[in-house]
Parts: sequence; structure tokens; C-alpha cells
Amino acid sequence: MRDALTMLRRDLRHNRRNPSTMFGALIAPILMLLMFVYIFGGATTLGTSAYLAYVVPGILVLCIGYSVGQTAVAVATDMNEGIINRFRTMGISRAAVLTGRVLGTVLRTLLCVLLILLLTLAMGYRPHATLTGWLTVTGVVALSAFAAAWLTTAMGLSVRTVVAASYAALPITLLPILSSAFAPTQHMSAGVRAFTEHQPYTPIIESLREALNGAPAGSHLWWALGWTAAMAIAGYLWSRARFTRPPTPR
Repeated sequence: MRDALTMLRRDLRHNRRNPSTMFGALIAPILMLLMFVYIFGGATTLGTSAYLAYVVPGILVLCIGYSVGQTAVAVATDMNEGIINRFRTMGISRAAVLTGRVLGTVLRTLLCVLLILLLTLAMGYRPHATLTGWLTVTGVVALSAFAAAWLTTAMGLSVRTVVAASYAALPITLLPILSSAFAPTQHMSAGVRAFTEHQPYTPIIESLREALNGAPAGSHLWWALGWTAAMAIAGYLWSRARFTRPPTPR
């Protein structure tokens, strides 16, 4: 735990010295929010304010995707600069090197999501979440960021260049767009609907939507917890396997 906290402080210092990391995680979700609400929202039968309430959960999850996408780049940078190989030779917990990076990603993601949520409030969004609902929102966001961060960490460890890492994380970044984030799945064609209803981010978004609207938690929450657990376990095992392999020239 002490080694993990040391690595967490290292990651937080990198974020403080490189504010473009935070900017990169915010700019795309903000642009998507403004575009969908003020351009497409007025063209829907819901109207701008009602459509804003619909898209907010999807924008929050989109923010998670862009935030954890930076992790793959950061890990690949560490691998190319040789610091990971240096950590392997030091008397520290190997798990702490990756755990500190993942925890830093979760904290950065929570801050980004909070800023996006404050922006939506300034735009007129008024959630109806209870205390339990807000706790659910916080927990789902944190777990989703934790799971996605392990996957992008594994991606950063698996590629040879920083550029490749940025492309490797694209599925995590773009998958929320191919979900119920911006349109109900029942209005989609059969093939697209089948995909969106059975991918990880749709139940995550729907569980956030239920919590923010003050609705009782349904089956979406359990599916969201199951998907995040599966993603976290797969990402952790993949990351550990890549990290414990003998270093190879890059």
C-alpha cells in the first residue's frame, strides 16, 4: 500500500505539471455536449432541455473514456523512456507501479466528471437524484473508470510506441458513442440495436440515467456492476501478464 501511494503521488504530480492531460479529457466531451444539445437537441421532439437531461449520463461516460485513454499514452511513455524497466529492478511491489497509475486515473476521471456535471448544471440541467442516487452515480463512475483504466494500462504495456497506444485506446474512448448515450436503442435498426444493448456501456449509462432521474435501481445497475467487474479483472490480469514479462527492446 505504501508503494502504491508513492506511485499515486508520482502520477498526480505528472497531472499537475502536464495540465494538457486534463484538458484533453475534457475538450471532446464538452464539444460533444454542446453539439448534441444545441444542434441536435432542438431538432428532436423532446426539445433542448429534455434532451439535455437525456444525454448527460452518456456525456459523463464519454468523459470517462477520454480520461482513461490518456492512461495508455502515459504507460507507453513510461515504457519507452525505460522507467518501467527501472521500477522492475527496485525493491518495490510490482503491483504498486500499475495500481498507483490506475488510482491516479480514477481520481482524475472523477474530477473531470465533476467539471462536466457542473457545466451541465450551468446549461440548465436539473437532476432529481436522491442521496442514494448520487452515491450510485459516484460508485458507478468510479468503478467504470477503475475497470477501463486497467484495460488501457494493459494496452499501454502491450504496444511499442506512444502513437500506437493512442490508437489502441480508441475502442474504450469511442464505445460509449455506440450505445444508448444519444438515442434510445428501440429507435435503432435491428443489427445496431442488438450491438448497443449488449455492449458494456449501455447498462452503465442506463444505470446513471436512472440514478440521476431519481428512479429506483433496476437490472441495468447489476449488469453495469457485472461488466465493470469483468473489465477490471481482465484488464488487471492482462496488465500483470505484460508487466511481469522480461523487458524487450523498444
